Amino acid sequence: QVHLVESGGGLVQAGDSLRLSCAASGRAFSGYFMGWFRQAPGKEREFVAACDWSDGRTYYADSVKGRFTISRDNFKNTVYLQLNSLKPEDTAVYYCAAEPGLPSDYSSELGYDYWGQGTQVTVSS
Repeated sequence: QVHLVESGGGLVQAGDSLRLSCAASGRAFSGYFMGWFRQAPGKEREFVAACDWSDGRTYYADSVKGRFTISRDNFKNTVYLQLNSLKPEDTAVYYCAAEPGLPSDYSSELGYDYWGQGTQVTVSS
């Protein structure tokens, strides 16, 4: 069992930056594939970024590529999402997700067993 807690969300202006954190407790964090998803009001949850524990590879949605960066610190049991050049359309609740081993589809929420409670990011124009 893995318990995930996100933090770092807030209200910012367009062009600003934020860093989200996801602290994990429970089993060995280093063996988990980590992902970030987001859900805007009235929309389905969508993939944002993911990090493969085995080789450190990172994956991004096209909408955030070049602006967001996912990273992880296995010693601190924490995964981060750096959000730069924020846009109003980035407004959403951001969720951290974890899957032991490799998910069948890292971009699908169905590929993850564990989820945090979410942190709100609001970007004003």
